[in-house]
Amino acid sequence: MKACITGWAHSKFGKLEGETVESLVVDVAERAIAHAGLEAEDIDEIVLGHFNAGFSKQDFTASLVLQADDRLRFKPATRVENACATGSAAIHQGLKTIEAGRARNVLVVGVEQMTTTPGPQIGENLLKASYLPEDGGIPGGFAGVFGKIAAGYFQKYGDQSDALAMLAAKNHKNGVGNPFAQMRKDLGYEFCRTESDKNPFVAGPLKRTDCSLVSDGAAAIVLTDLESAMKAPRAVMFRAAEHVQDFLPMSKRDILAFEGCQLGWRKALAQAGVALDDLSFVETHDCFTIAELIEYEAMGLAKPGEGAAVAMSGETAKDGRLPVNPSGGLKAKGHPIGATGVSMHALTAMQLCGEAGDIQVPGAELGGVFNMGGAAVANYVSIMERVR
Repeated sequence: MKACITGWAHSKFGKLEGETVESLVVDVAERAIAHAGLEAEDIDEIVLGHFNAGFSKQDFTASLVLQADDRLRFKPATRVENACATGSAAIHQGLKTIEAGRARNVLVVGVEQMTTTPGPQIGENLLKASYLPEDGGIPGGFAGVFGKIAAGYFQKYGDQSDALAMLAAKNHKNGVGNPFAQMRKDLGYEFCRTESDKNPFVAGPLKRTDCSLVSDGAAAIVLTDLESAMKAPRAVMFRAAEHVQDFLPMSKRDILAFEGCQLGWRKALAQAGVALDDLSFVETHDCFTIAELIEYEAMGLAKPGEGAAVAMSGETAKDGRLPVNPSGGLKAKGHPIGATGVSMHALTAMQLCGEAGDIQVPGAELGGVFNMGGAAVANYVSIMERVR
């Protein structure tokens, strides 16, 4: 591919008092441009990832990025959305613009402010990422959708509670070292495995520790064409960027197979000319622990129904054969919908540049990202390496 990440910025994720969608966007936009060694006038296009779905009263947000610098005025700015993969959808829009030769530098921002919305409405907003004629009445909102998936998986392959608890514990342990993470606490396997007042069942076999967090936050990256990126302070190139969209109704597909994720990974690995074993780490979309478990099988780490063995073996721990979610994942880091995909790519770039601090995977050379919208509906896979 012909595009690189040359700069990034990342806010803390969590309940951010005193912040607005605008303030979050402005902060990361300013810092990402500066981090890339650019000025505002060097930006040719702006893409904003913002899911919203009722979280923000301000629903025309693309031009909020221009608030970061008056010199951004009159730059093309567009908001994109693709459920929980909104951030990656924004990145793909920027990549296409660069590949078409229409821009040298594209600023991509992802943002969401969720915590100012009342709890019941949060559930209603998130459920809009499912197929409402079939799923609109599921108790528990979007957690109910994945609770249904988990129950189906358990029925077919047996009780996977041990594996789900191990995944939750792994990601919370990793998140301790992430300064951007919403929850920086090592909860331990026993806490995640045991039902309690602090860890009740939420939907089906999923407990609170199996569910990602409601979050505010923003992240931004600067995409630059390869020729210009060779003059930048740093450059992380996309070896592959694939997008596979599947049917929205779960009734039209094998929901336990995540077939769109499978195809996305196959196409991305082929485009990059590498195998899964060549990757140094993966950031994957663990909106719920059952999602990470099934994603192990979809990416090719395990055969169908055998993802639990990988989870229990420790091979996806930070010091394992293929670290998965060294950032703590959505589980510990938080999941502000529009920001998540941009965050995953920014953190991957940090890893590949050796700038990830306490979450650094030693010697990281090749990183993979899987960002998912809905229940394996929008599937985005990136493979990245540092070239400068």
